[in-house]
Amino acid sequence: MTVSGELGSGKTTFVRGACRALGVEGAVTSPTYTIGHRYKGRVDVSHLDLFRFRGVSAAEWGDLEPYFEDAVVFVEWPEAGEGVLPKPRVEVRLEHGDEEGQRLVTIRDDAHPGLRHGD
Repeated sequence: MTVSGELGSGKTTFVRGACRALGVEGAVTSPTYTIGHRYKGRVDVSHLDLFRFRGVSAAEWGDLEPYFEDAVVFVEWPEAGEGVLPKPRVEVRLEHGDEEGQRLVTIRDDAHPGLRHGD
């Protein structure tokens, strides 16, 4: 799953909530400076942050690939990995709303293309 949006739009907060729903009990923090974290829950969860990347080379993909093995994967700033990362099943886009603290969330799920918010 990719999680994109402007700086401060709530990407890590979204991932934190998803991790809780997947049974992760410990701290869920931004991996901006470590690139990735792996968490144990009902399923393993990987959380990657590609903010510092301008692109992902084949060598860098070799470092990232283990995060995708047998896990639910959340990738923040996925634009840096275009053409290298596996195609996401779900894409989440977060945007600042018109009011203070408001967020707009768009979810694209290729497996359920006709599903609308609220269905």
